Amino acid sequence: MKSSESMKSNTNFKNVYHNGKSYANSYLIMYVLNNNINHNRLGISVSKKVGNSVVRHRLTRLIRESYRLNEDMFNSGLDIVVIARVGAKGKNYNEINSAFLHLSKMHKILKEMIKS
Repeated sequence: MKSSESMKSNTNFKNVYHNGKSYANSYLIMYVLNNNINHNRLGISVSKKVGNSVVRHRLTRLIRESYRLNEDMFNSGLDIVVIARVGAKGKNYNEINSAFLHLSKMHKILKEMIKS
């Protein structure tokens, strides 16, 4: 990740849950909160209800990869927490990426892309 880091602290997650704004679709839930630093922090949460450790880790990797490949499109200075829903189990990268970008557009955290 270029200008991002992982969110690991439980207090950071709780802060985003309580003070951030959330949107959801059938696969993911996304909470977003402005932070006072110059880069983004991404936190990913996958519950045991979604599946066993193999399934949970695969979803985590898909979400992280979706963010990494689209990182240049995001505004900076955000705390982003993504929660995988049970419906995301067994989905491929394209479906997860589409759901991730859909929620990002709903939050209006994408930079205006110049169309050429």
